[in-house]
Amino acid sequence: MRYLTAGETHGPQLTAIVEGLPSNLPLTGEPINEQLARRQKGHGRGKRMQIEKDTAQLVGGVRHGKTTGAPVALVVENKDWKAWTTVMSIEDVEEGSEGKRRVNRPRPGHADLNGGLKYNQKDLRNILERSSARETTVRVAVGAIARQFLAQFGIKVAGQVIRIGEIEVNRQELAIDELIRITEESPVRVVDKNAEALMIAAIDQAKAEGDTLGGIVEVIVEGVPVGLGSHVQWDRKLDGRIAQAVVSIQAFKGVEFGIGFEAAERRGSKVHDEILYTEENGFRRGSNRAGGFEGGMTTGEPIVVRGVMKPISTLYKPLASVDIDTKQPFSAQVERSDTCAVPAAGVIMESVIAWEVAKAFMEKFGGDSMEEIRANYESYLAQVGRY
Repeated sequence: MRYLTAGETHGPQLTAIVEGLPSNLPLTGEPINEQLARRQKGHGRGKRMQIEKDTAQLVGGVRHGKTTGAPVALVVENKDWKAWTTVMSIEDVEEGSEGKRRVNRPRPGHADLNGGLKYNQKDLRNILERSSARETTVRVAVGAIARQFLAQFGIKVAGQVIRIGEIEVNRQELAIDELIRITEESPVRVVDKNAEALMIAAIDQAKAEGDTLGGIVEVIVEGVPVGLGSHVQWDRKLDGRIAQAVVSIQAFKGVEFGIGFEAAERRGSKVHDEILYTEENGFRRGSNRAGGFEGGMTTGEPIVVRGVMKPISTLYKPLASVDIDTKQPFSAQVERSDTCAVPAAGVIMESVIAWEVAKAFMEKFGGDSMEEIRANYESYLAQVGRY
């Protein structure tokens, strides 16, 4: 399976084409739109989220509520496009025109300068329009398709914020359905009400000071069978592919599995997961410090991944930059942005992980129809159970 996205943050629409889905997968727009709505929530979001009411239109590859095996195409319209029709016009606009809204002052922390140099662009809007996190809208939509596929096999995906700025939650062991319920009711997607209040106050303070906040998000995938991914080549290791997917999200700078970097502080006896066996449950682990992976393959325990999101780069109290025309110092140009997008970024992280797990599932149990995949999956479970 693979997908491509296209579109700009202030263009008419965002588009995705998903290839490799089996036929007869029940697929409707409502679960996709639910995930898009989740992405738009969260304390600290900017005014753009008050303009956009993202909904996806399935425009290819689905008929009468099920996939046909053809590529699935979807689009998400940008409601803000009507205010940008001249600025983002496909047709040429007169040089020097106000309608061009040219950007010549790169913002520290963004792709503006690097992209402008690489693609030889004198208007940095040609870079920022595509590098914007608005692109993740359709990645969430694609992830929602992956979720619908995984749900057919009892696999669930959940996420929670565990840190914003200097404030960290009190960790709780919860069933995945309970985790989903509680975090959906929280404006910062946490289970700890005390931390929630402190996080909201910290976001409000950062906003008043023209600053931004980052944080850490944790994603859990439950119900995954043993053996997704492979040890035989570096690029088939599923944890490596998930790590790449997570740091591909705009503003994400790090990723860890299970106890992650804490493993460096412990002795081996406190890091590795002991192997157990019972007639009723077969092979199991006594703990899940590895986060559901050994040798690049799933162990059958829940996948546990954490991602680090830096503070958003666009500041209303801008940092120093250099005008690309005059080479003189200026305060960086300001584009509309959020104060803290960590809760929304958690939804994006869930989505890209769901896609990678679904892709690995298809590689392991592949077939052209859901019926063929299910037969392969059930055969494999029987084989593992006889081991």
